[in-house]
Amino acid sequence: MSRYAGHVQIVTTAHDGERRGVTITAACSVSDSPAMVLACVNASNSKNAIFEKSGHFALNALAADQIHLANAFSGRDPAMTPQERFALGDWQELATGAPVLKNALAAFDCRLVEYKVMATHMVLIGEVMGVSFGDHRPALIYKDRGYHTL
Repeated sequence: MSRYAGHVQIVTTAHDGERRGVTITAACSVSDSPAMVLACVNASNSKNAIFEKSGHFALNALAADQIHLANAFSGRDPAMTPQERFALGDWQELATGAPVLKNALAAFDCRLVEYKVMATHMVLIGEVMGVSFGDHRPALIYKDRGYHTL
């Protein structure tokens, strides 16, 4: 899978005063009517259970100049707290209460409509309830275990 290029995104949620964000590349469009997307997060991390509990998530597509956010939310620095990670970006809420990155290339605020564990990952399928678009900039891609731009 390291040879499979993927757009780098941060999937986020909030529940009972706690925010969670995870860097992912496994995400895509599911439907355009109604608008739906899916995102996959690691099921072995117990902190990711918040995505099911909250009932919503945002999918934030990163630009090339947002590598610092991709690294922060990847868990490469386990000493960083969620508050420190979220402090690196400018966040807003649209419809569901999930944190949406204001200057993401595109951000999809979703109501969780289906949740399924498939082997090592949780598949989150969400109906898009809100959308925001940032400026046109080069996209951040992950391939061959490194970042690239497109």
